[in-house]
Amino acid sequence: PRPETGPPAHPDPPPPSAPSGPTAAPAYGAWTPAPDSLTPPGDEPEDRTAAAPASKLGPLPPPPPSRAYVGTRPPTYDAEPTALPAADPDDLDALVPDTVLDGARYGACTLRAVSVRGDSARYRGEPRRDALLTARFGAGERALVLVAAATGVRAAPGAHLAAAEACRWIGAAVGRSHERLTDDIRAARRADLKAGLHRLTDRTLGKLRAAATEQGLDPDDYAATLRCLLLSADPGCRTRVFFGVGPGGLFRLRDREWQDIEPEAAEVKGEPVLGFGSPPHETRDGDRLTMDLGIPTPPSPYEPAPEPPREPFRFRTSVARPGDVLLMCGTGFAEPLRGEAELRAHLAGRWSDPEPPGLTAYLADVQVRVKGYADDRTAVAVWEA
Repeated sequence: PRPETGPPAHPDPPPPSAPSGPTAAPAYGAWTPAPDSLTPPGDEPEDRTAAAPASKLGPLPPPPPSRAYVGTRPPTYDAEPTALPAADPDDLDALVPDTVLDGARYGACTLRAVSVRGDSARYRGEPRRDALLTARFGAGERALVLVAAATGVRAAPGAHLAAAEACRWIGAAVGRSHERLTDDIRAARRADLKAGLHRLTDRTLGKLRAAATEQGLDPDDYAATLRCLLLSADPGCRTRVFFGVGPGGLFRLRDREWQDIEPEAAEVKGEPVLGFGSPPHETRDGDRLTMDLGIPTPPSPYEPAPEPPREPFRFRTSVARPGDVLLMCGTGFAEPLRGEAELRAHLAGRWSDPEPPGLTAYLADVQVRVKGYADDRTAVAVWEA
């Protein structure tokens, strides 16, 4: 967490007391071990098991009231925006709003997505470095919903622009391949999904590096982390696909307990498959393209040094149970969720109700503040019917 500076805010009212007595609900927010992140969707026995009956868990208590902050002390910064980012009259398209909020309901899931400028950026008049894109490709049960979240490099010029471009480019790549992706998700072709999405992600980040070079910027500064979620609109398909590059959080709320299911960063084994935006294997005239035999080329003394290793690709498929809540977020929300048990407990209590929260209630939940955490918050949650 980044240390905070700035004028202290007015103290918020004390949090409501927790229920007590023999009818109190079970404790919320405990971590439980996650299943193996590399298990194929068809081989996840814990995800295929029916949800526990209500009689075993007991009746759900009413959700606790919304809170302004958790912890013993209020955060340093004011709870509301203070300063606006500087604007260029010749480039007003570069401005980003303080908050973006979206939602939808497709198939067996309800989507809530929000990106909020951090308390530190609100006080300093800096733009939100996080970008959020929600898009639907196709129609009916063959529709595919993509949610992409990106974060620009801290203190880098144009960080918010790099994040927005990363979201747009991965959205365009997924949109052009959505029919193939839809078929593979419904058929649980995990290997094809992993290889194909890795190819699309590499191509997106490659375009970002090329854009940096064209603008005369350092590619390490004009860069972004990228985290995406794919949802099928088919009510019979419970497979949820996460992929991306860079740190953040992937969590699941199941039976009132949080599971940290963030996949380990590992390189994909095997070659990317054709069909996900890859070039054809022959030209229109029927000429075969040159085959890459994988033979390494000896280094040349006239070529620049090889690039430093890039962030590894992250991928996970999850088969949802009814009642699950899947949460994908950037580091600005993942860090306080991992570091503050009271925040986990509060959100577990708020989100364990079978009925998903409305947009404004979800925004209020994501904005519950924790002292010591002042970065942008981007959170995408999926409630399973």
